[in-house]
Amino acid sequence: MKPDILLIEPMMPEVEAQLDAAYRVHRLFQASDPAALIAAVGPSVRAIVTGGGHGAGNEIVDALPALEIIAINGIGTDAVDLERARARSVRVTTTPGVLTEDVADLALGLLLATSRRICVADRFVRAGRWPAGRLPLSAQVSGKRLGLLGLGQIGRAVARRAEGFGMSIAYCEPHPYNDITYRFQPDLQQLAEESDFLVVAASGGPATRGLVDRRVLDAIGPTGILINVARGSVVDEPALVAALVDGRLGGAGLDVFAHEPEVPPALLTMDNVVLSPHRASATVETRRAMADLVLANLAAHFAGQEPLTPVV
Repeated sequence: MKPDILLIEPMMPEVEAQLDAAYRVHRLFQASDPAALIAAVGPSVRAIVTGGGHGAGNEIVDALPALEIIAINGIGTDAVDLERARARSVRVTTTPGVLTEDVADLALGLLLATSRRICVADRFVRAGRWPAGRLPLSAQVSGKRLGLLGLGQIGRAVARRAEGFGMSIAYCEPHPYNDITYRFQPDLQQLAEESDFLVVAASGGPATRGLVDRRVLDAIGPTGILINVARGSVVDEPALVAALVDGRLGGAGLDVFAHEPEVPPALLTMDNVVLSPHRASATVETRRAMADLVLANLAAHFAGQEPLTPVV
């Protein structure tokens, strides 16, 4: 008999077809009454497949007594209680590595779009305002100072791209890395003061919640720009909105938000803000590679083997 799995959010059609071929798939995202579906199939579900943003809350995990593995289609684990999973001997896997380049690409895209006001210029031309009007000058990117909150795989990929723009690069982590030459700055507020652009590439979770607070935002300053491709929780979102409204922060390029898919209404009308609906890894190539890793982790587990990319 095929193992039962709970699919919390949709995946590419061809991937769902592969899941259907190997498992009995219960689609939570299609259920008119999710609680009723979980109550009906919960005792037999052995695996959860989910995304990094949705994760799997304890109310779901606790309702699945036969659960063996949570396969996350992404790298974020902040929406899964890893300690509870560990206590229950539930494996948790992610898809590291395969989305690094796309996320770094989008970070640079947001940085360029915000600094050079690309979206503003696009709207200006589409509205037919070019013949009669002129746009204010934008800010240069090349040669500026880049600060990175987090120097994991994604942070390093952003730094490599920034090198091509002749930017000076510094990073904030609990401890310095010996294998790189970028400048280490242990104090985040100081890093923000020394940066024209602060890129958030740190993991989410309790340890980083609200780390980018008013003090850090004020340190970036009225000409600086914040870029977030990590987790919305890392930034104090009300403080961010207030800093932008007050002009204490120059701009922001945001792919993630604190309460997705909800976006603070004030951000929607700001020309110095570029918004993206959590799409950093959303290319055909990367989503296919991520899905392949999800499928491989599930297949290995149910074959009695070690998953390829376990977290727990």
